[in-house]
Amino acid sequence: MAAALVLPIIGIGLLARFGGSGLLADVSGGLLYAVLIYVLLTVLRPRATQLSNAAIALVFCVLIELLQLTNIPAELARVFSPSALVLGTGFAPRDLLAYLMGAALALGIDLGLSRRSSSRS
Repeated sequence: MAAALVLPIIGIGLLARFGGSGLLADVSGGLLYAVLIYVLLTVLRPRATQLSNAAIALVFCVLIELLQLTNIPAELARVFSPSALVLGTGFAPRDLLAYLMGAALALGIDLGLSRRSSSRS
């Protein structure tokens, strides 16, 4: 089920990135990035707890953001521009909040869906 969400999340994220502008587009992009990482983790780690997947997603996103404090992502983007979609190019503190919101949103939805399916059994 989770694997089926990967492409739509990427599509919505690209739409936010290239079709939107301003703070809303920026924050939604970061939020969706964290949601995508969470979903990928649920596919790769199906037996892991939802909380651990959310925590790892958040830490991963924060580490990618902190990497942007170096020149590495910008240099990679000069050589291979699509890398900027994954690694970014410049540090933005508000992205940290967007990642927190995205990981929390993904966790909340996943927990809600789990409880709902458990109550039906």
